[in-house]
Amino acid sequence: MLKNRLVSLRKEKGKTQEEIAKVIGVTRPAYTAYEKGSRTPDYKILATLANYYNVTIDYLLGHSDQPHLTKEEAFESFINDPELERWYRELPKNNEEDIRRLKKIWETLKEFDDR
Repeated sequence: MLKNRLVSLRKEKGKTQEEIAKVIGVTRPAYTAYEKGSRTPDYKILATLANYYNVTIDYLLGHSDQPHLTKEEAFESFINDPELERWYRELPKNNEEDIRRLKKIWETLKEFDDR
């Protein structure tokens, strides 16, 4: 499944194997091996590919047919991330101006998501 998704996503973007190889920091032959299924990328490369194509790693691996997280899944991943949980607990300790800035950023993100 991974090899098919890599080929499909690359072609949707109109990119060559060489261009994608540069994005993820491997040689073209190494990337070609990912698309042929003769080599499996490590987690770091999978994460880079998922970010580049704006899809989930689960989608790349064929564990999901949904390329993007639903809002519920995104929230679930947020609340299960220890770093984000720590950040959220410490949020009230910030000054009022910082909280206003964060609110503005959040509103901008929501507006972007609604498009």
